[in-house]
Amino acid sequence: MAFPIKGSCQCGQVSYLLFEKPSLVIACHCKECQKLSTSAFSVTAIVASSTIHFTGKLKDTSRVADSGNTNIGKFCPECGNRIYQLNSEQPESIKLKLKPDTNTELFEPSIHVWTSQKVSWYEIPEGVTSMDKQR
Repeated sequence: MAFPIKGSCQCGQVSYLLFEKPSLVIACHCKECQKLSTSAFSVTAIVASSTIHFTGKLKDTSRVADSGNTNIGKFCPECGNRIYQLNSEQPESIKLKLKPDTNTELFEPSIHVWTSQKVSWYEIPEGVTSMDKQR
């Protein structure tokens, strides 16, 4: 797979270039991620903030997570697409929400977390690691 990989929001106002493969891709089944994704779970790619470059204007929102950390969410102010999230205590790593325009297999989850809150109608693929909560 050739890098960099490009991604953009629905309206194209925000875009990114990703220069390295994510260190981990997570499918989170918690209730907050179900709201965020308006689906059964949210897919997040963990990337080093030094390996991605964003262009365009971003707005942010924040909430306190169960851990007590502040979770900051960045989104496009035009179309509303969530772009990424970050923990204010770990700015060297971001949780990329916006999938690439191509090479979407790069965002295939290798672990499912918060499966204790999973919707009943979704089955986790056989052989994929899963956890009731997140450590």
